Amino acid sequence: MEAITSKSLDQKLVSRDRLVIVFVYTPLCGTCKLAEKMLKVVQASFDSLPIYSLNINHSPEFAQKWKIKSVPCLLVFQKGLGVECLYAFQSIANVHEKLKPYAVAWSLQENGK
Repeated sequence: MEAITSKSLDQKLVSRDRLVIVFVYTPLCGTCKLAEKMLKVVQASFDSLPIYSLNINHSPEFAQKWKIKSVPCLLVFQKGLGVECLYAFQSIANVHEKLKPYAVAWSLQENGK
């Protein structure tokens, strides 16, 4: 998971990258640390899926713009638009199932199919 700033993220969204997944957290949040571990396991099974992490303490304007209600939060953007928001990670299996369609689509796009 690559750390990203809100400015870099805005540039990715403006440039209309095909898929951008953002894990929004705060460093002192215990639930965020657990969610991050879950995401790392899920990301290992979807090796090329682009997942970024954003410390919301450094990006209050991003939180306001995208109406982030709490952390941890997982945002999925396609073609610059927010398409999904996940607050309750629940389990690795749950996160895996939520991201699986995006991973399949991403893999097909990367392989030119």
